[in-house]
Amino acid sequence: MSAPAAKDVRAAGVVAFRPGRRVLLVHRPKYDDWSFPKGKLDRGEHATAAAVREVAEETGLHVRLCLPLRDQGYPVEVGHKTVHYWTGRVVGDDDVSGYRPNAEIDGVRWVAADDAVDLLTYDHDRETLAEAVKRRRRTQAVVVLRHGRARSRRAWRGDDAERPLLRAGELQAQRLVPLLAAYGVTRLVSSSSRRCRQTLEPFAATTGWDLETRRRLSEEGASPAGVRAVVDDALEAADAGRCVALCTHRPVLPEVFAALGLADPGLEAGEMLVAHLRKGLVVGTERHLVL
Repeated sequence: MSAPAAKDVRAAGVVAFRPGRRVLLVHRPKYDDWSFPKGKLDRGEHATAAAVREVAEETGLHVRLCLPLRDQGYPVEVGHKTVHYWTGRVVGDDDVSGYRPNAEIDGVRWVAADDAVDLLTYDHDRETLAEAVKRRRRTQAVVVLRHGRARSRRAWRGDDAERPLLRAGELQAQRLVPLLAAYGVTRLVSSSSRRCRQTLEPFAATTGWDLETRRRLSEEGASPAGVRAVVDDALEAADAGRCVALCTHRPVLPEVFAALGLADPGLEAGEMLVAHLRKGLVVGTERHLVL
């Protein structure tokens, strides 16, 4: 009888910082180890959402993701484990003095990064910490999003600006909600076209943030100067501490990326690129697709 196939266990976590080069660590009594808050992905859950959820469950703190870090990978009893990590910042109060220990996590501490090197139990966590310390500076995200899957042009006989999402696109829009939340998006800017509005409407409805529309992001109204003006406005918002999502169309995306100083990555329908900015400069990017 053949042995059961080895499993690929996926998990996600955050190396969260606060001023003073202090990093958030947790103690697990089951293993008697100190590590970063992390945990396995739920079925169908995106790694970004899992990372934020696990920090909240293990520490009581709400974080937003900043720069991505290299994945950790190591063998476990059932096969191989991959842990996706980001640096992060707490949204709101970062006080953990009132944390109540439990059977899973019995200690939560903000620790000076130099001291954390000695407190962390595993070499792979020390390696992640060394990378994270170099990338710890606070960043703001500008999320560039291509609208979800929409009715084909040939199948739609009305005004193209009113062409709607397919049911698959509506599901993508719903699944984007926790991803946008993970980056702390608080401003939503969409093409005036229906399929783009529909892509951001679930997040707007969930969070209460206004959905702003710009004809300059539509296929009919886009121009290099107009798109650049929208992107410049998003950059100003990022400088002021807000994370922004911009939703537009495949033909308009090259102008958006040009205004950000990036090459067009060729996003698929429902895919987003997260541009991490510091002082107006893109210091890192990542891409995520919801199916």
